[in-house]
Amino acid sequence: MDTISDDSAGRIARRLRLERNARDWSQGDLAQRSGVSKAMISKIEREEASPTAVILLRLAAAFDLTLAGLLLRAEAEGERVSRRDEQPVWRDPATGYLRRQVFRRPDHPLELVRVEMPVGQSVTLPASTYARIRQAIWVLEGELVVANSSERHVLSAGDCLGFGPPAETTLANETAAPCVYLVALSRS
Repeated sequence: MDTISDDSAGRIARRLRLERNARDWSQGDLAQRSGVSKAMISKIEREEASPTAVILLRLAAAFDLTLAGLLLRAEAEGERVSRRDEQPVWRDPATGYLRRQVFRRPDHPLELVRVEMPVGQSVTLPASTYARIRQAIWVLEGELVVANSSERHVLSAGDCLGFGPPAETTLANETAAPCVYLVALSRS
């Protein structure tokens, strides 16, 4: 049996604890779901044993992750700072809407996105966009209209809106000045 032997043992141990705790599972719960003994899980988490690829595959599957997904989460843990120059930026070719991914990590439930909505532009997002997330919008500059079939909110600088149940929603800048807002997303 091959053993993973590099300096990532500590990151893997911490990742296993984080994944287990995020699900409110005991080591016994993880053992039952993965087929890996509770004693081995305990040794891995205390960095007293290095897990084999087979053991990591079983643990990843119990978390509903691939081995690559589990390792990616373990390796990404040290990257807590999101530097401006490294933040992905995307511009919608149809509207000029500019989206900056301010913060996102595979091991963190929170995501922050900064959006610049040009004058007179709008974006309509389908309800499926919100199926597995909770979201709030905080307007930093200008004015933003957030509307769906049952509600219409006009938000000014400093105003914040928490989204309700999933619904097709339009975000619009109906003014003659640019609008900048921050979107905070939490995966559920």
